[in-house]
Amino acid sequence: MNFASYFETVKNNLINWLSDDGLKVLGIAIAAFIIIKVVNKVIKKSLRVMLAVRREAESLGEVKRQQTLERIMMGVATVSISTIALLMVLQQMGLDIGPILAGAGIVGLAVGFGGQYLIRDIITGLFIVLENQYRIGDVVNLDDTGGLVEDITLRMTTLRDLNGTVHHVPHGDIKRVANLSKTFSRVNMNIGVSYSADLDQVVTVINRVGNELALDEAWSEKIITPPQFLRVDDFGDSSIVIKIVGETQPIKQWEVSGEFRKRIKAAFDKAGIEIPFPQRVIHQATVAE
Repeated sequence: MNFASYFETVKNNLINWLSDDGLKVLGIAIAAFIIIKVVNKVIKKSLRVMLAVRREAESLGEVKRQQTLERIMMGVATVSISTIALLMVLQQMGLDIGPILAGAGIVGLAVGFGGQYLIRDIITGLFIVLENQYRIGDVVNLDDTGGLVEDITLRMTTLRDLNGTVHHVPHGDIKRVANLSKTFSRVNMNIGVSYSADLDQVVTVINRVGNELALDEAWSEKIITPPQFLRVDDFGDSSIVIKIVGETQPIKQWEVSGEFRKRIKAAFDKAGIEIPFPQRVIHQATVAE
């Protein structure tokens, strides 16, 4: 058989395959492509409805959460559909996919045993994102580790504490989550005043300073409820302990607390209200001669 006849035979076989099995393979590929596009659009629209992300009030944390869920679910859908389409193509080309499926099962079992901690981290991370336990930009305590959430992946959360130290916390190791900045934050402080102070005057000064702070243009947007007197919290050794609370925008409680302390010190000094320090009275016994 010369080269021309061989080439002609190959061409005829290729044309025959393309006209029969080739069209089926092309149909599978086009169908898979269309299904992936449709499923991805459904996922996006469904998540927007479920998470109720409003364009006029969307925050970076909500957008990041939505994008994370979209990436995860779209990735899973794309890989699943593509794998099914590939197996169908191989079967259409005359390959026996039984051994391939058996081999994939063995490999999956081995990966399952070896990556059980990774799987645990991923499953836990998925629930953290779905349940909206915390988002990027929140301040949280994850067991004994606290800080600002800088990044969230399926496997771990990245925190930066006040010292600038970055902590990478695997989701599978998290037992308790405390979110310090979800929806709002709270000013919660104790201030000690002298036992000789007029408590009615103390309450008046505290409430006035809190209201003035809330009306200040530089601080009004950060404060939801002005810091106010709540109760006499304790009788200490050297002072009467006053409990003061207020509500602020998320993560603004420390700024507001610091400014309030500065103003309350100046107001107490002006009103003659003493903030005592620990004192100890020593009685010296006299020895009779």
